[in-house]
Amino acid sequence: MGRISERRPIVRIDLTTGSRTKVDTLAVEEPLELRISGAPLAITMRTPGNDVELATGFLVAEGVITNAEHLRGAIHCGGPGTGGVENTYNVLDLTLAPGVAPPAPERARTFMTTSACGLCGAASIDAVEAVSSFDPAADALTVMAATLAALPGILREHQAVFDRTGGLHAAALFDVTDEQSPDLLVLREDVGRHNAVDKVIGWAVANRGLPAAGLVLQVSGRASFELVQKAAMAGIPVLSAVSAPSSLAVDLAVRSGITLVGFVRGQTMNVYSRADRVLVGEGTPRE
Repeated sequence: MGRISERRPIVRIDLTTGSRTKVDTLAVEEPLELRISGAPLAITMRTPGNDVELATGFLVAEGVITNAEHLRGAIHCGGPGTGGVENTYNVLDLTLAPGVAPPAPERARTFMTTSACGLCGAASIDAVEAVSSFDPAADALTVMAATLAALPGILREHQAVFDRTGGLHAAALFDVTDEQSPDLLVLREDVGRHNAVDKVIGWAVANRGLPAAGLVLQVSGRASFELVQKAAMAGIPVLSAVSAPSSLAVDLAVRSGITLVGFVRGQTMNVYSRADRVLVGEGTPRE
Protein backbone atom coordinates (compact mmCIF):
# COMPACT_ATOMS: atom_id res chain seq x y z
CA MET A 1 0.00 0.00 0.00
CA GLY A 2 1.29 3.44 -0.89
CA ARG A 3 2.36 5.79 1.85
CA ILE A 4 0.09 8.61 2.95
CA SER A 5 3.00 10.98 3.55
CA GLU A 6 6.63 11.28 2.50
CA ARG A 7 9.59 13.48 3.33
CA ARG A 8 11.36 15.71 0.80
CA PRO A 9 14.33 18.10 1.08
CA ILE A 10 13.41 21.78 0.66
CA VAL A 11 14.91 25.23 0.99
CA ARG A 12 13.15 27.23 3.71
CA ILE A 13 13.26 31.00 3.09
CA ASP A 14 12.67 33.50 5.88
CA LEU A 15 12.98 37.12 4.77
CA THR A 16 14.18 38.11 8.23
CA THR A 17 16.76 35.37 8.85
CA GLY A 18 17.70 34.06 5.41
CA SER A 19 17.43 30.57 3.94
CA ARG A 20 18.28 27.08 5.12
CA THR A 21 17.76 23.52 3.97
CA LYS A 22 15.41 21.21 5.84
CA VAL A 23 13.14 18.23 5.31
CA ASP A 24 9.42 18.74 4.85
CA THR A 25 6.60 16.19 5.10
CA LEU A 26 4.21 16.09 2.14
CA ALA A 27 0.84 14.43 1.64
CA VAL A 28 1.11 11.69 -0.98
CA GLU A 29 -1.02 12.02 -4.09
CA GLU A 30 -1.32 9.02 -6.43
CA PRO A 31 -3.78 8.00 -9.15
CA LEU A 32 -6.40 5.35 -8.48
CA GLU A 33 -8.01 3.68 -11.48
CA LEU A 34 -11.41 2.16 -10.76
CA ARG A 35 -12.60 -0.71 -12.91
CA ILE A 36 -15.76 -2.79 -12.94
CA SER A 37 -15.13 -6.40 -13.98
CA GLY A 38 -12.01 -5.24 -15.78
CA ALA A 39 -13.65 -2.36 -17.65
CA PRO A 40 -12.23 1.11 -16.90
CA LEU A 41 -14.61 3.37 -14.99
CA ALA A 42 -12.69 6.36 -13.63
CA ILE A 43 -9.31 7.64 -12.54
CA THR A 44 -9.09 9.89 -9.51
CA MET A 45 -6.11 11.43 -7.76
CA ARG A 46 -6.23 10.47 -4.11
CA THR A 47 -4.29 9.84 -0.91
CA PRO A 48 -3.64 6.07 -0.77
CA GLY A 49 -5.59 4.16 1.84
CA ASN A 50 -9.22 3.14 2.37
CA ASP A 51 -9.53 2.62 -1.39
CA VAL A 52 -12.46 0.20 -1.11
CA GLU A 53 -14.36 2.76 0.97
CA LEU A 54 -13.57 5.40 -1.65
CA ALA A 55 -14.83 3.17 -4.46
CA THR A 56 -17.95 2.24 -2.50
CA GLY A 57 -18.81 5.86 -1.79
CA PHE A 58 -18.14 6.73 -5.43
CA LEU A 59 -20.59 4.05 -6.60
CA VAL A 60 -23.22 5.30 -4.14
CA ALA A 61 -22.84 8.84 -5.49
CA GLU A 62 -23.22 7.52 -9.04
CA GLY A 63 -26.43 5.70 -8.14
CA VAL A 64 -24.93 2.28 -8.90
CA ILE A 65 -25.25 0.76 -5.40
CA THR A 66 -27.16 1.53 -2.21
CA ASN A 67 -25.94 -1.21 0.15
CA ALA A 68 -22.96 -3.45 0.85
CA GLU A 69 -24.60 -6.48 -0.78
CA HIS A 70 -24.51 -4.74 -4.15
CA LEU A 71 -20.70 -4.89 -4.17
CA ARG A 72 -19.50 -8.49 -4.44
CA GLY A 73 -15.77 -7.86 -4.22
CA ALA A 74 -12.81 -5.55 -4.79
CA ILE A 75 -9.19 -6.39 -5.56
CA HIS A 76 -6.12 -4.29 -6.20
CA CYS A 77 -4.71 -5.34 -9.57
CA GLY A 78 -1.20 -5.36 -10.94
CA GLY A 79 0.57 -7.83 -8.70
CA PRO A 80 1.26 -11.56 -9.09
CA GLY A 81 -1.88 -13.46 -10.00
CA THR A 82 -3.52 -10.45 -11.62
CA GLY A 83 -1.34 -10.19 -14.70
CA GLY A 84 1.45 -8.05 -13.28
CA VAL A 85 4.68 -8.35 -11.35
CA GLU A 86 4.55 -5.53 -8.81
CA ASN A 87 1.31 -4.41 -7.20
CA THR A 88 1.26 -0.62 -6.96
CA TYR A 89 -2.19 -0.68 -5.32
CA ASN A 90 -3.28 2.00 -7.76
CA VAL A 91 -5.78 -0.09 -9.75
CA LEU A 92 -8.92 -1.37 -8.02
CA ASP A 93 -11.15 -3.83 -9.85
CA LEU A 94 -14.71 -4.03 -8.50
CA THR A 95 -17.22 -6.83 -8.92
CA LEU A 96 -20.90 -6.00 -8.66
CA ALA A 97 -23.45 -8.50 -7.37
CA PRO A 98 -25.61 -10.30 -9.93
CA GLY A 99 -28.46 -8.09 -11.05
CA VAL A 100 -26.67 -4.83 -10.23
CA ALA A 101 -26.22 -2.87 -13.44
CA PRO A 102 -22.90 -1.10 -14.03
CA PRO A 103 -22.92 2.56 -15.06
CA ALA A 104 -24.05 3.11 -18.63
CA PRO A 105 -21.10 3.58 -21.00
CA GLU A 106 -22.00 7.23 -21.55
CA ARG A 107 -21.78 7.83 -17.77
CA ALA A 108 -18.59 5.89 -17.19
CA ARG A 109 -15.93 8.40 -16.21
CA THR A 110 -12.98 7.07 -18.15
CA PHE A 111 -11.18 10.37 -17.85
CA MET A 112 -9.15 11.76 -14.97
CA THR A 113 -10.62 13.66 -12.05
CA THR A 114 -8.25 15.78 -10.02
CA SER A 115 -7.81 15.80 -6.29
CA ALA A 116 -8.70 19.49 -6.25
CA CYS A 117 -12.14 19.09 -7.81
CA GLY A 118 -14.02 15.94 -8.60
CA LEU A 119 -16.33 15.66 -11.56
CA CYS A 120 -19.93 15.03 -10.78
CA GLY A 121 -21.45 12.12 -12.67
CA ALA A 122 -24.87 13.72 -12.48
CA ALA A 123 -25.00 16.74 -14.74
CA SER A 124 -27.84 18.53 -13.00
CA ILE A 125 -29.99 18.78 -9.89
CA ASP A 126 -32.79 16.99 -11.74
CA ALA A 127 -30.45 14.08 -12.45
CA VAL A 128 -29.60 13.72 -8.76
CA GLU A 129 -33.28 13.68 -7.82
CA ALA A 130 -34.03 11.10 -10.50
CA VAL A 131 -31.47 8.53 -9.32
CA SER A 132 -31.43 9.04 -5.54
CA SER A 133 -32.89 6.14 -3.54
CA PHE A 134 -33.24 8.13 -0.31
CA ASP A 135 -35.13 11.20 0.86
CA PRO A 136 -33.09 13.38 3.25
CA ALA A 137 -36.01 15.81 3.44
CA ALA A 138 -37.99 13.27 5.46
CA ASP A 139 -35.29 12.88 8.12
CA ALA A 140 -36.55 14.13 11.49
CA LEU A 141 -33.09 15.00 12.83
CA THR A 142 -32.65 18.24 14.77
CA VAL A 143 -29.34 19.48 16.13
CA MET A 144 -28.35 22.23 18.52
CA ALA A 145 -26.37 25.06 16.96
CA ALA A 146 -23.87 24.76 19.82
CA THR A 147 -23.30 21.12 18.86
CA LEU A 148 -22.63 22.05 15.24
CA ALA A 149 -20.23 24.76 16.40
CA ALA A 150 -18.17 22.12 18.23
CA LEU A 151 -17.77 19.75 15.27
CA PRO A 152 -14.97 21.55 13.35
CA GLY A 153 -12.81 21.53 16.48
CA ILE A 154 -13.35 17.81 17.01
CA LEU A 155 -12.59 17.20 13.34
CA ARG A 156 -9.38 19.19 13.54
CA GLU A 157 -8.22 17.36 16.68
CA HIS A 158 -8.36 14.05 14.82
CA GLN A 159 -6.62 15.13 11.60
CA ALA A 160 -3.39 13.26 12.29
CA VAL A 161 -1.99 13.39 8.75
CA PHE A 162 -2.87 17.08 8.35
CA ASP A 163 -0.80 17.76 11.46
CA ARG A 164 2.25 16.34 9.66
CA THR A 165 1.64 17.70 6.17
CA GLY A 166 -0.84 20.59 6.26
CA GLY A 167 -2.08 19.29 2.92
CA LEU A 168 -5.22 17.20 3.40
CA HIS A 169 -8.96 17.72 3.51
CA ALA A 170 -11.06 15.85 6.05
CA ALA A 171 -14.62 14.58 6.26
CA ALA A 172 -16.36 12.94 9.20
CA LEU A 173 -19.72 11.51 10.18
CA PHE A 174 -21.12 12.44 13.59
CA ASP A 175 -23.96 11.05 15.64
CA VAL A 176 -25.31 14.10 17.48
CA THR A 177 -27.86 12.30 19.64
CA ASP A 178 -25.91 13.38 22.72
CA GLU A 179 -25.88 17.17 22.39
CA GLN A 180 -23.09 17.58 24.94
CA SER A 181 -20.82 14.91 23.47
CA PRO A 182 -21.22 14.32 19.72
CA ASP A 183 -19.98 10.89 18.67
CA LEU A 184 -17.32 10.89 15.94
CA LEU A 185 -18.15 7.72 14.01
CA VAL A 186 -15.54 7.93 11.27
CA LEU A 187 -13.02 10.45 9.90
CA ARG A 188 -11.06 10.21 6.68
CA GLU A 189 -8.38 12.50 5.21
CA ASP A 190 -7.50 12.88 1.54
CA VAL A 191 -5.93 15.34 -0.87
CA GLY A 192 -9.38 15.51 -2.49
CA ARG A 193 -12.34 16.72 -0.45
CA HIS A 194 -14.67 14.62 -2.60
CA ASN A 195 -12.52 11.54 -1.95
CA ALA A 196 -12.67 12.10 1.80
CA VAL A 197 -16.47 12.23 1.61
CA ASP A 198 -16.58 9.10 -0.58
CA LYS A 199 -14.48 7.29 2.02
CA VAL A 200 -16.75 8.12 4.97
CA ILE A 201 -19.83 7.17 2.94
CA GLY A 202 -18.12 3.92 1.96
CA TRP A 203 -17.48 3.30 5.66
CA ALA A 204 -21.16 3.92 6.39
CA VAL A 205 -22.24 1.43 3.72
CA ALA A 206 -20.06 -1.30 5.25
CA ASN A 207 -20.69 -0.53 8.92
CA ARG A 208 -24.15 1.01 9.30
CA GLY A 209 -25.96 0.79 6.01
CA LEU A 210 -27.75 3.51 4.09
CA PRO A 211 -29.50 5.85 4.37
CA ALA A 212 -27.15 7.54 6.83
CA ALA A 213 -30.17 8.88 8.69
CA GLY A 214 -29.76 11.09 11.72
CA LEU A 215 -26.10 11.88 11.03
CA VAL A 216 -24.13 15.05 10.32
CA LEU A 217 -21.46 15.15 7.63
CA GLN A 218 -18.75 17.63 8.65
CA VAL A 219 -16.13 18.74 6.11
CA SER A 220 -13.00 20.79 6.64
CA GLY A 221 -13.36 23.08 3.63
CA ARG A 222 -16.05 24.46 1.37
CA ALA A 223 -19.31 22.79 0.36
CA SER A 224 -19.50 22.21 -3.38
CA PHE A 225 -22.36 20.88 -5.49
CA GLU A 226 -20.67 17.50 -5.60
CA LEU A 227 -20.46 17.19 -1.81
CA VAL A 228 -24.15 17.97 -1.45
CA GLN A 229 -24.84 15.44 -4.21
CA LYS A 230 -22.94 12.76 -2.30
CA ALA A 231 -24.80 13.59 0.91
CA ALA A 232 -28.14 13.39 -0.92
CA MET A 233 -27.31 10.06 -2.52
CA ALA A 234 -26.34 8.64 0.89
CA GLY A 235 -29.40 10.03 2.68
CA ILE A 236 -27.40 12.33 4.97
CA PRO A 237 -29.70 15.08 6.35
CA VAL A 238 -27.11 17.67 7.50
CA LEU A 239 -23.92 18.86 5.80
CA SER A 240 -21.74 21.24 7.81
CA ALA A 241 -18.75 23.02 6.29
CA VAL A 242 -16.02 25.24 7.70
CA SER A 243 -16.06 27.42 4.59
CA ALA A 244 -18.55 28.67 2.01
CA PRO A 245 -21.00 26.73 -0.13
CA SER A 246 -21.47 27.43 -3.81
CA SER A 247 -24.76 28.71 -5.21
CA LEU A 248 -25.48 25.39 -6.93
CA ALA A 249 -24.71 23.52 -3.70
CA VAL A 250 -27.38 25.61 -1.96
CA ASP A 251 -29.83 25.00 -4.81
CA LEU A 252 -29.36 21.24 -4.54
CA ALA A 253 -29.60 21.31 -0.74
CA VAL A 254 -32.90 23.18 -0.95
CA ARG A 255 -34.30 20.75 -3.52
CA SER A 256 -33.05 17.69 -1.61
CA GLY A 257 -34.18 18.81 1.83
CA ILE A 258 -30.65 18.80 3.24
CA THR A 259 -29.66 21.23 5.96
CA LEU A 260 -26.58 22.99 4.58
CA VAL A 261 -24.51 24.96 7.08
CA GLY A 262 -21.45 26.98 6.10
CA PHE A 263 -18.82 29.18 7.71
CA VAL A 264 -19.03 27.14 10.92
CA ARG A 265 -16.36 29.00 12.84
CA GLY A 266 -16.25 29.73 16.54
CA GLN A 267 -19.70 30.75 17.73
CA THR A 268 -21.16 31.65 14.33
CA MET A 269 -22.46 29.87 11.26
CA ASN A 270 -24.70 30.44 8.25
CA VAL A 271 -27.64 28.10 7.60
CA TYR A 272 -28.55 28.05 3.92
CA SER A 273 -31.36 25.48 3.81
CA ARG A 274 -33.72 23.59 6.13
CA ALA A 275 -32.88 25.89 9.04
CA ASP A 276 -35.73 24.30 11.01
CA ARG A 277 -33.36 21.46 11.94
CA VAL A 278 -30.91 23.81 13.71
CA LEU A 279 -31.99 24.70 17.24
CA VAL A 280 -30.56 27.83 18.84
CA GLY A 281 -32.07 27.49 22.30
CA GLU A 282 -34.23 25.10 24.22
CA GLY A 283 -35.77 23.39 21.23
CA THR A 284 -36.12 26.64 19.29
CA PRO A 285 -35.50 26.44 15.52
CA ARG A 286 -33.25 29.01 13.91
CA GLU A 287 -35.42 31.49 12.03
